[in-house]
Amino acid sequence: MNSSAPPAGGPVFTGLGVLSAFGAGLAPLAEATAAGTGTGFAEVTRFDTARRGTRRAALLAGPPPPLADAVLGAVADACTQAELTDGAPLLLALHSDQHTRGTAAKVAAGAAALGLAGVARVYTGACVAAATAVADAAALVGSGRHPRVVVAAGHLVEPGVFAAFDAGRALARDGVLRPFSAGRGGTLLGDAAAAVVVEAADAAAGRGARPLARLAGWGRSGDAYHVCRPRPDGSGVARAVRSALARAGVAPAEVGYVNANGTGSPMSDLAEARALREVFGDALAELPVSSSKSVHGHALEASALLELAVTIGALGSGRLPVNAGWLGPDPEVELNLVLPGPRPGARPRYALSLNSAFGGANTALLVGAA
Repeated sequence: MNSSAPPAGGPVFTGLGVLSAFGAGLAPLAEATAAGTGTGFAEVTRFDTARRGTRRAALLAGPPPPLADAVLGAVADACTQAELTDGAPLLLALHSDQHTRGTAAKVAAGAAALGLAGVARVYTGACVAAATAVADAAALVGSGRHPRVVVAAGHLVEPGVFAAFDAGRALARDGVLRPFSAGRGGTLLGDAAAAVVVEAADAAAGRGARPLARLAGWGRSGDAYHVCRPRPDGSGVARAVRSALARAGVAPAEVGYVNANGTGSPMSDLAEARALREVFGDALAELPVSSSKSVHGHALEASALLELAVTIGALGSGRLPVNAGWLGPDPEVELNLVLPGPRPGARPRYALSLNSAFGGANTALLVGAA
């Protein structure tokens, strides 16, 4: 675990672009996740699901654009918001399949047309891919190698991945994603493309850019427990969280919200709850926790960036994402979940965005209010 503190000021986010089942931009996504009055899930009509046990996902309205176009749209929006004019490198997270090379090449060409320095790296590390890219961007910025780095990710639900998850019984048979709830039965997939500009605080200040939030700390760990099952005690997730807190010099008591990985899987949700108990102890009873996946779906390699966007939005507005799909408490979980209905406003200084992947990889991004 690397506990060295970041340079004074640390990295900041100066631009954000996102596309989800709720449309383009952070505003409709943030409103949907905070309101808790509806989710993005609907019957899949993009391809045939007649032979599948689950037929629901959170999809874009209408025919989807090519994945490269969706990603480049998010990149363009992030760069416009950041008023980016120089050739920052691009780190790109994509699902690994026969289309990855071609999609990455199209994104690289489009990024060059936007004035970026092209795609420097492509990350295919499953559901922590985008968070790993954000951590690497922060390291590149913090070391002084680049004043700013753009991170982008995209995943559009397609029949092959849908069939694989369905065959593996990873998808919720009742068509509802219920993180940490009694009766939870699996995840549901979702479309997403997202991009952020990660910038050195002094570089942003020097050009008058207004930060959306700060990347206070980041942590990564590996369980090496099982190819697709989480380590039951959640110790790998706990190590990633502790690493992020130590890097930032932030005490657990200072964290005011956790956007958990929360896939709706009986085993992984329980392991994550145990990890949070290990890190936060008795304070966990008062710490608001939810999984925004319950509203926008699981976007695989793009999940971490989509959920980071939601977390940034929550810090800015004080409206915490709802943990949708709730049926009732699981006595083994014992989390202070953000449930639909009236609740006090919140203005957390720090929020954690957590992700885990097959193979035992875990990431924690600690976001600080601007």
